[in-house]
Amino acid sequence: MTWSGIVQIVLFLVAVVGLGIPLGAYIARVYAGEAKLAQRILGPVERVLYRAAGVREDHDMSWRTYAIAVIVFHVLGTVVVYALQRVQGALPLNPAGLGAVTPEVSWNTAVSFATNTNWQAYGGETTMSYLTQMLALTVQNFVSAAAGIAVLVALIRGFTRRSAGGIGNFWVDLTKATLYVLLPLSFVLAIVLVSQGVVQTFGAYASARLLDPTTGADDAAVIDQVLALGPAASQIAIKQLGTNGGGFFNVNSAHPFENPTPFSNFLQVLSILLIPGALCFTFGKLVKDVRQGWAVLAAMMVIFVPLLVFVVAQEQAGNPVLHALGVDQVASSLQAGGNMEGKEVRNGIVNSGIWATATTAASNGSVNSMHDSFTPLGGMAPLWLIELGEIVFGGVGSGLYGMLVFAIVAVFVSGLMVGRTPEYLGKKIEAYEMKMASLVILIPPACILIGAAIACAIPQGTATLGNPGTHGFSEILYAFSSGSGNNGSAFGGITVSGTFYATAIGICMWIGRYWLIIPVLAIAGSLARKKLIPPSPGTLPTHTPLFVGLLVGVVLLVGALTFIPALALGPIVEQLQVSTAAHAGN
Repeated sequence: MTWSGIVQIVLFLVAVVGLGIPLGAYIARVYAGEAKLAQRILGPVERVLYRAAGVREDHDMSWRTYAIAVIVFHVLGTVVVYALQRVQGALPLNPAGLGAVTPEVSWNTAVSFATNTNWQAYGGETTMSYLTQMLALTVQNFVSAAAGIAVLVALIRGFTRRSAGGIGNFWVDLTKATLYVLLPLSFVLAIVLVSQGVVQTFGAYASARLLDPTTGADDAAVIDQVLALGPAASQIAIKQLGTNGGGFFNVNSAHPFENPTPFSNFLQVLSILLIPGALCFTFGKLVKDVRQGWAVLAAMMVIFVPLLVFVVAQEQAGNPVLHALGVDQVASSLQAGGNMEGKEVRNGIVNSGIWATATTAASNGSVNSMHDSFTPLGGMAPLWLIELGEIVFGGVGSGLYGMLVFAIVAVFVSGLMVGRTPEYLGKKIEAYEMKMASLVILIPPACILIGAAIACAIPQGTATLGNPGTHGFSEILYAFSSGSGNNGSAFGGITVSGTFYATAIGICMWIGRYWLIIPVLAIAGSLARKKLIPPSPGTLPTHTPLFVGLLVGVVLLVGALTFIPALALGPIVEQLQVSTAAHAGN
């Protein structure tokens, strides 16, 4: 770890917290109806949207009605995205003349963007027209993120309401998140990204003469390079702010047209954690105890920061095999040192490590380096962050409601230890809440491990691996972890555009999103019906370092017990193999 790396990490963390505090307070005012200036500007638009859609702002939904609205909305969105891909060849704004997307990739992509996963089994500039990128994918980037915020706000209402039958109105919550939060932030970020050189145009692809002509696969002379363009900045802004992650171009944020400068890199990785971090403060404001938000954020940081430092340190240490061969991997004024395979020289190890950790802590699949080329343990940390349940920051809204489910489990465990009925924020945690919480915690690991086991056992699962042995297993495990965790990044050595992976991972993405939203809303409905219980001498304070430690312990214990055996078969064994090979070389 270099001093410049330490400074970059500290500045990044300070920016996340420093900007998250005012943003979180603003989001709380939006949902409390107290954002007066924003309501004066955007209120007329909001009311027009309600009238056009026939939505009554004062209509309160039960948790079942709320859940049905969420599912129906996203099913319809999935159908629209699928249809647009299948007919894009006949639609306008397609200067490259791209034809229809194949059925299996269309299905996978539609589910991917509707579930906020943005898993991509295609290359954007060679597959999707400008219209498809905007009307299908970018729209889903907004509404899938807004739905996550809506479900979180519904869960918070479960804690704050007393003997209530409803948890809010999904259409109102969705509209507020989109109109008051995501659209303004995305507009500002897109303008700044354009100023840094991120492309934003409806013009056709450009062509540039090569300085060093070459020959193609058919031995024909290649003297020009096609430069893919398009309305990228507008999609990149919401892909990061909404923790979506889908790249306009195939290499995502490693592409100079998506991420051209150090400042654009910093802004994008900051925007990934900005709203998830801010929502912790929103939570504290809405439950009328800011200390609760700080406690949850502290638990996230206790897990995130050591893993971030670990990834950077592993990559900076370099490859043991290259050390054995006498290759200089020490950072100096002449080189970055460490493991630079798969990393952009302009980003370096520290920025690549921060990005990899931030995107897998959040539910964001964007990359500015190749995770498949990380050292075995350096690649294991991002993989494990996904497998913890995408609750260390996590997706917009979904990360925090996932962490609150773990908090419910933590207070239940503490209640068992002292022989008292567990309480959280004045609500009793009983058998029903624990059953729903168990579903939220157990469903993603089941999808990951069952899917990976099937893929390892059948020819369709192993035929497309880019690497044999332990690393090939890690590629499969990462693919199903990313899909089930709604992350979207990948170990790129595996080809996933075939029927098996496109279908299987599509199913895992759907289950990993909506089979969790339903029990979360069920918890919200159950809590909203309960009365508030005044704190007593036996009540466990949930804003103290003790509770933060208990919450972190529950998260890590569940993650360790569930995934250490699988990780031992992949990256841990691979690291031992690399170290053994290095010693043998000596």
